[in-house]
Amino acid sequence: LLQNYPNPFNPTTNIRFDLPKSGFAKLVVYDMLGKEVAVLLEKNLQAARYVVDFNASELPSGIYFYKLQAGDFTSIKKMTLIK
Repeated sequence: LLQNYPNPFNPTTNIRFDLPKSGFAKLVVYDMLGKEVAVLLEKNLQAARYVVDFNASELPSGIYFYKLQAGDFTSIKKMTLIK
């Protein structure tokens, strides 16, 4: 899971990640309170590099976290939305 770009962003950003092997992947965005605000991806994927666009035009400015779960791998990164 790579850092989103651009960061800070307004209102769109890209989230990139690599899957070394095929399997189920889930990419979710959370607010500072841990509330799920968007599910960007939830499906079986082939081993490859992926770029997911996130449009936060409906969300207020603030710090958000995105979490990738794939197999037994989990990673969380922080991003900042500035409007």
